[in-house]
Amino acid sequence: MPPTQRHATLADVAARAGVSPSTVSRAMRGLPTVSPEVRARVEQAARELNFAVSRQAASLVTGRTGVVAALVPTLDSWFMGSALSSLGPLLRASGREMNVYVLPDLAERASFFERLPARRNADALLVFGFDLTQEETARLDELEMPVIYVSQHTEGRPSVYVDDVAGGCKATRHLLHLGHRRIAFAHVASSHGFHFSSRERLLGYRQALAEAGIPFDDELVITIASDDRRSVLEGVGRLLALREPPTAVFAEHDEPALSLVSTLRKARVAVPERMSVIGFDDHRMAEWADLSTIAQSPADMGRIAGELALELIESDGAERDARDGGEDGGRSRHIVLPTLLIPRGTTAPPPAPEDE
Repeated sequence: MPPTQRHATLADVAARAGVSPSTVSRAMRGLPTVSPEVRARVEQAARELNFAVSRQAASLVTGRTGVVAALVPTLDSWFMGSALSSLGPLLRASGREMNVYVLPDLAERASFFERLPARRNADALLVFGFDLTQEETARLDELEMPVIYVSQHTEGRPSVYVDDVAGGCKATRHLLHLGHRRIAFAHVASSHGFHFSSRERLLGYRQALAEAGIPFDDELVITIASDDRRSVLEGVGRLLALREPPTAVFAEHDEPALSLVSTLRKARVAVPERMSVIGFDDHRMAEWADLSTIAQSPADMGRIAGELALELIESDGAERDARDGGEDGGRSRHIVLPTLLIPRGTTAPPPAPEDE
């Protein structure tokens, strides 16, 4: 039976075009290692044979699944939505699919790291914002694929992130330059694993205070949950009950910063006239609420992490070479994205002493 009377295979296209099946696979995926002349022959043969690319068949030839996996602690966040929304189209444009593993609690997390389901189901794994244990990081090192850490700096492994320490310094320096000397820091309690950024932003806050010769005061550090009104009320109450209340608050994310602004105003504490508030992220709500903030771009982070994953996938075993003592293969590559101070209407100079 001639090939045109049954489903054409990769081998059929290869025979028609006079090339190997692996060359057909590379041409079909648009890889630059195939010359324009050979690509044209392959495409012509595929059209003549009515050939449709089978992901399973391509996987048998290339050893790849055509899937990039993302490991996330939650989908219920602006950051994750923005990052994945830019990652998905990038992968589709490269002919790949995205598989998302969500680990919302400790049970799901333990199950994932025990089974490592991504091992056989993806060509690369993007790990978003987890504060991983040494044992969990070691388990991911066992995966025979590139693992890219996103929104976190992981030593010796490819990472895409912002400099949270520098961002924390920028936020605190903005308040210092306005004349504030009693500046609080609002830490956000989270069950989703974003503790890395929290520690780094607190460190930036402390560094900026030290630069200004202001001693760190742990009474000015409060812990709140932005989705728990009671905890925000209690945090604001703690600050207002101090013998010398702060005149400004740096919240490590925009959402709790917005909650603080609302709570302060309801308590008849004018923002920014009596209390300045600055956040971190440039969440889409920040502009609407006129919130001063430190801007980062999770969309850029997701896209650039995806580009790095595709680069490492196509590096023809560089990750395995690195583990065997060869070239680094990109395993220690770090891409640091910028942050930007966005001053808006929630920050101003502190009240004059006679007005207090």
